[in-house]
Amino acid sequence: MAQQHGIIVLIDVANALESRTLDGNAYWFDNMKFLGSAGEGTQQLVTIVPGTYYMDGSQATEQVLNWLPAALGAIPPTVPVNYHAERAQQTDRQALEQLAALTEATGIGAGTGVERIQGEVGRRARRPRGSRSLTTGKVLDVTGQVAGTDPTAAYNYPKPVITGITGQAVDEKIMYPAQYGSPDMVYDGWYWAATVDTSRPGVYPYRMDVQLHELVERDGELVWESVNLACDSALKITAEPKVNGFTHAGLGALPVPATPPTA
Repeated sequence: MAQQHGIIVLIDVANALESRTLDGNAYWFDNMKFLGSAGEGTQQLVTIVPGTYYMDGSQATEQVLNWLPAALGAIPPTVPVNYHAERAQQTDRQALEQLAALTEATGIGAGTGVERIQGEVGRRARRPRGSRSLTTGKVLDVTGQVAGTDPTAAYNYPKPVITGITGQAVDEKIMYPAQYGSPDMVYDGWYWAATVDTSRPGVYPYRMDVQLHELVERDGELVWESVNLACDSALKITAEPKVNGFTHAGLGALPVPATPPTA
């Protein structure tokens, strides 16, 4: 069975949008540090990929990479997938109740009360053409509450979206990346993965294309505008014989004594 490698790309979306670059705004992590991955938590991650072989020199198994993007300081992607819709419906119900109470008490046109309710209802942002993994909906702030009438000051950034993986590691057919469907809705049912040919040890860089989304106001309405950026990482494939995980020796029978040891 292929070994699974998890790679998390944590992006400071606010700074990346302001500077229009992922240099210094992307932090890479993987689960292979114990085997020698270097640059954990930086933008110079080199992921170790053990190339396992049988004693006769033949390749034992391929390795699989899985990339998971995340936005720094955003609402965690592990919240229920319908969280945004439920929060929007809840604020609509609260606004209707408050508006009914305000109308009964003072009549229609109570300026201060209506303005307060409008702020609590928030505003919607639509999805432009060409945007990935976004739907039109209310804008939430970083605490999960519906943003007010001026949500551009502090709002929850949508998670980054991987749009492509290229570079030397792909051109030389060291890895074969693709986007796959998944029943896990944490990432909207899509994720990027790649199988790795471990028969050629060496260091192979690759580039990841990422789409971020910036909230802008156009013609009196809020729009999620896509911003395409890129960041770099690398794989380091090593050549090691496949060994027994218990004895660290070659494949074969475990050194189990014929009779149980006596006390």
